Parts: sequence; C-alpha cells; structure tokens
Amino acid sequence: MKYTIGVDFGGTSSKATLLGEDGHVEAVSSCEYPTYYPQNGWAEQDPEDSWRAFVFNVRSLFAKSGVRPQEVAALALDAATHTAVLLDAQDRPVRRSIYWTDSRACDEAAQLQAEYGEEITRLTFNRVSSLWTLPQLLWLSRHEPETLDRTARVMAIKDYVRYRLTGDFVTDDIEAMGFLLLDANTNTWNSRLCHLAGITPDRMPPLVRPCQRLSPITRAAQEETGLCGATAVLAGTTDTAMEVYAAGANAPGQATVKLATAGRICSVTRHAVLDPCLVTYRHVVDGLWYPGTATKSCAASNRWFRDTFGGEFGEMGAAAATVSRGSDGLFFHPYLQGEITPYLDDRLRASFVGATGHHTRAHFNRAVLEGIAYSLKDCYATLARLSIAPQQAVLIGGGARDPLWRQIMADMLGIPLHTISNADSSLGSAMLAGVAAGVFASHQEAADKCIHIQDEILPDPAGMAFYEEHFALYKQIQAALAPVYHRL
Repeated sequence: MKYTIGVDFGGTSSKATLLGEDGHVEAVSSCEYPTYYPQNGWAEQDPEDSWRAFVFNVRSLFAKSGVRPQEVAALALDAATHTAVLLDAQDRPVRRSIYWTDSRACDEAAQLQAEYGEEITRLTFNRVSSLWTLPQLLWLSRHEPETLDRTARVMAIKDYVRYRLTGDFVTDDIEAMGFLLLDANTNTWNSRLCHLAGITPDRMPPLVRPCQRLSPITRAAQEETGLCGATAVLAGTTDTAMEVYAAGANAPGQATVKLATAGRICSVTRHAVLDPCLVTYRHVVDGLWYPGTATKSCAASNRWFRDTFGGEFGEMGAAAATVSRGSDGLFFHPYLQGEITPYLDDRLRASFVGATGHHTRAHFNRAVLEGIAYSLKDCYATLARLSIAPQQAVLIGGGARDPLWRQIMADMLGIPLHTISNADSSLGSAMLAGVAAGVFASHQEAADKCIHIQDEILPDPAGMAFYEEHFALYKQIQAALAPVYHRL
C-alpha cells in the first residue's frame, strides 16, 4: 500500500490527513495554535507555531496508523492565502505574520484603489482590499519601516513550512495571486506592484505549479519530523483551491459552499471573472478558474458567540432548532471584522437588531446561523449577477455537520446542497500529492476513489419564500446601519 500526506494550516489549527492508494483515510491529526489579536481589527500568526504543528501532526499520523515513513510516497501542504511570512537574511521570521482577516491596512487599500485600482485589477484580476498582501506591506513600510528593511525573503505560510522541509524558496502560481503582486496575464512578479508595496521583486519566490516536485527532505527535517527522505514533496497550493478539489468541483459549473472560519461560494469556470466583489484564482486543474465570493466571519461568528456568552456547539444548535424560522424578528449581521462580498467595507461591524424581552438565548443562537446564511445569500446574489451562480453545490467546512445550518443554507440559497464524507483541504492536498506521485492515475481517479456523497439537502419551498422576503429587510438594515458603523 502506498500513502500520501496532506497538511493544511488554518486560522486556529493545522490538520493532517494520511491517505491510502485505495482512497481510504488511514489517519488524521490536528494541532491548535493561536491567532493573536494585538489591537482591534488586527490578526496575526506566529510562523513557528505552524512548523511545530506540522511536526506534531506528521508524527501523530505515524503513531496512530502504524504506517512506516518509507510507505509515504508524497506530501503536499496548503494554507490560507494572503498570510505573508517575512524572513531576514538568516531565514528567521522578522515579525508575526499578518493574517488575511486583519484589517489594519484599510486606509492603504483605499488609497491604492483610488490611485491605482484600475491598473491593479487589470494586472492581478482582483480588486484591492485590506486582505491582500500588497496593502499590508504598504502599511508596514509606513508604520514599521525597519521590518521591511530587515526582510530578505517574502513567502506564504505553507511555503515557509515547506522551506523548513526542503530548503526550496518557491511558491505556486495560485498562491502567488494572493499577494496582489503578480501579473496574472504573464504569470510573473510585477516590479511596479512590488514598488507600490515597498519591496523589490527579487525578494519574491520563483513560481511553480502546485504539482511540481521539489527538493528532497533535508536530513535535519527528517530527524525532526520522522519523514523519509524518499517521500516526494510537492509545491502545494491554497486551502480554498484544495477544498474545491477535494469536493470534486473540477469542471465548469460545479461549485462549493463553505461554512468554516470564513464563508465562501466558489464556482468553477473556464476563464477568469473580473469583478470588484469577487476573489479570482486559478484552479489546480490546468485551464480552469474558481472565482469566488467571501464573507469574513462565518463559523468565526458562531465561535465568537460561544466564546463570549458561553455554551457548547451541540447545545447551541439544539436550542436554535427549537426557534421558528426568522428568530422571531431578530437579525444578526456577521461583520465582526468588516465584510468582503458585496460591500468591500472593512468598517462594517456586527450587530443584533430587533431584540425584545421575548427573545431568549436560543433566539440569538438561531439568529447567528441565519445571519451568516444571509451574508452568503448576499454572496450568491453577486454570482447570479455575473451569470455564474451554481444550480447545486457541495457543502463543505465544519458548519456542514450541523443539520439545522445545512437546511437554513439550502433554503436561503434555494439550491440543492450535497455533503460528502470528507471535503477538507488536507484531503485535497493528499489527493493532489497522490496524482503528482502516480499513486492515482488522474484527477478523476483520485476523485472517484476518495469522494463519497453522503446527503442531499433540498430547499424547502416555504423556507425559500420566507428567507427571500426577509432578505430584503436584512439588506435594508445593513444599508441603514453602515453610516453608523463607519462612525464607531
């Protein structure tokens, strides 16, 4: 039996999957680490936490499964985009990484959009906002110039972990789009965009495709991780690209709806789709793209409510299920860190509206789930405006396990949703590693062996009608409160 390993680095933890050539997941491991919030609107991660989590997860996979390191044919890594690791001349992180949900660079993003927005979109296929590396680097050049002075290399978080494994200073051409420094027309770093960020192109890594096989694992890394030097290390790519891949959305018209820390709806197309409200990336399958919409605080909102007011997810979901559709007039807008689609507004804030003495904790529980779903309906409406809205989709992310939330989402979007046995990005990376190493003959064989449909959630006509009517009120509340949010 041959095996592959995929490792994901997310907002709160890393997850690793050990996959057999028969498509069976042999073992999984996860390791939590913190995201730091040193100031309001800031979010940072320590690159060393990601390396420690990687080492823990790989050793845990071997311990749990009994699989020998020599049996692992290949591994690939993935992570959230826009999280740049800055290294000095001695390859030490200069500072903690600015995580993509960080909104400190909203002023820089606004300036770049006002002065260079048309040019940046023409080059990068995306609109400037604070989630991209370009405005984050510009913020550093203004507020921490000594940080950029000390920076010799810029790389993404999964590339940093892989750099510790093999010594290769590269990134893949999907990840590269997340820096907003890449000319997507020519697939090369753009000197003008780098200049706007306060750096030079020679600090950026060479580009490869996600399936590219890189250098062998170093002896030091073998000793620390327990991996075998014969295991091939692939370039890997972004978490969303791997989630789309793991869900089997590998052909035009297929799509995913993600209920995780952030929420996404991604549609697979044959061409890039340029729109201010979209985040557009290449697909891991050559010639395809996955333009997507995004809401910043999806499951993050649910977690925030739990952590702030107490409780446990199972209890919260059970309580929410006792409340009627619409939460008896209570609305929640999930803008804990501003919002992306369709508002592109870092200054929006979260709020509950319509609370009365009648409302209980259970009402608030349901309102949070419905508010996130309304936000994703906003995302779906953007795709519909561009004629790329899916007619069905695979539901992925931790929220897909909640029966109530699944039904709310199907009713809200008005399309059938499917759940599958395992659709996280670490599985996608393990599948991709298998294709690159010849464990699977093709992307299709990997999908056929590894992806299994579990449930189909059909929209309830009454639920569709109710949420369609109340979506207008949700939008009206957002429009009325946006000026107030901006003054806070």
